[in-house]
Amino acid sequence: MEKICLITGGNAGIGREAAIQIAKQGFRVIIGCRNLFRGEAALAYIKERSQSDAISLVTVDMSLFQSVRDCSDYLYDHFDHIDVLIHNAAIFDISQKKAQYTSEGYETVWMTNHIGPVYLTQQLQDMMEKSDDGRIITIASKGLLAMPGLKVNIEDPEFRRRKFSVAKAYYQSKLAQIMFTYWLSDQWKEKKISVNSIRVTAVRVDLSRHPDISAFQRFAYSIKSKKAIEPDRMAETYTYLATDPALKHVTGKYFDENCQMIYSGNYTNDKACIEQVMQLTMNFIDRENEC
Repeated sequence: MEKICLITGGNAGIGREAAIQIAKQGFRVIIGCRNLFRGEAALAYIKERSQSDAISLVTVDMSLFQSVRDCSDYLYDHFDHIDVLIHNAAIFDISQKKAQYTSEGYETVWMTNHIGPVYLTQQLQDMMEKSDDGRIITIASKGLLAMPGLKVNIEDPEFRRRKFSVAKAYYQSKLAQIMFTYWLSDQWKEKKISVNSIRVTAVRVDLSRHPDISAFQRFAYSIKSKKAIEPDRMAETYTYLATDPALKHVTGKYFDENCQMIYSGNYTNDKACIEQVMQLTMNFIDRENEC
């Protein structure tokens, strides 16, 4: 049976490099992205670099419940199963000063980086259960080390009553993704589906994708980028977790850019806190399902 991997945000950066590497391992790779034009350009690039025609494209905006449903409907119509789901899509626009809300009424960072991935996982569960080696991979960030006291704000995760900070919004969503990883690995421990997370380190990015950042921010990034690694180097961890046979039964773990298991911190491992965050998460999804 053909191995199939879906990578959200597969049109650029680490996601695109991971798509190339995983395709070279013989997988059919489906890249998910918001913009059809950029997606089609990435599709051609990945096919050329991987020398594989087994690359497909699906459009999805992870900040919108309806778009996630449309994406899952498309996948069920065109594919029999999914073996690997990599939740790579995320937004972190350092020039953003105010909270933004979607047409469905939800804060964009929280939705794109956390609620959307949880919802997509729910939607694709039946497809993943058809795999004999299903793998779900969530993405967190090494930047969390610089914010050791940060927690998911249970009362106001969408910054409706507190001052917005794009950094806090982003890193809060990444904490939630780690906790989702541990929670789901426990919930699905009897299934043939593993759930693991990756701590992404500083990676060089294309600043042309961020035209609104200030001169100071560009200077700060130039300093930071001196210690950053290339996207293809970070993508090697994605490929390792997605394809290595030795990880078939490894679940509920956190990996760094060197493919080493690491500890994510006391807060993200606290079972009571995990339950609290996941109850909050399910409240968002239940609210949508009731509409």
